[in-house]
Amino acid sequence: MLINNLKKSSVSAGIVTVAFGLVFSVFAFNSNLEAKDMSASDQVTIKNITPDWVRPSDNELKKTLTPLQFDVTRKDATERAFKNEYWDNKSEGIYVDVVSGEPLFSSKDKYKSGTGWPSFTKPLVATNITEKEDNSFFSKRTEIRSKFADSHLGHVFNDGPGPNGLRYCMNSASLKFVPKSQLKELGYEKFASQFK
Repeated sequence: MLINNLKKSSVSAGIVTVAFGLVFSVFAFNSNLEAKDMSASDQVTIKNITPDWVRPSDNELKKTLTPLQFDVTRKDATERAFKNEYWDNKSEGIYVDVVSGEPLFSSKDKYKSGTGWPSFTKPLVATNITEKEDNSFFSKRTEIRSKFADSHLGHVFNDGPGPNGLRYCMNSASLKFVPKSQLKELGYEKFASQFK
């Protein structure tokens, strides 16, 4: 009798599971139809409201990044001081993750630190960076990584000139510079107002 009841319960549970799966499939199918029916401008607007910063696979990155960019962002390497692209860049604009495009720093917060690497007093979007304890090279430092792509960016030190006394010392190889004239065109229009 107990075995028969268990069999009936199992059959009932199976029927409920199948029914739930069918309902979920129909809902998902309808949701996909709605997404496909949206106009291109609607999709862009939604993407801008909730940006989908992603990191491609390492195999893909090896095809799109230079060897130095890959070593810095994925293997935590450090580029040479004074021999990198942005250490002396004085143009106005923002710096984004070379892997994902997530906005990280602004030229408004960049200063000449004398270290040979691009240095900033603060991040442009604080939630787009993460801090991690770094005990390599027999010292304790604070590593800075991008939140979504998890790219190695550099380190933060407490010898900066800003109100918080911080120096975000970054690798040019982990950054891509977006000049103020291209902010709107490349989807970073919300940062354009700071350069007027």
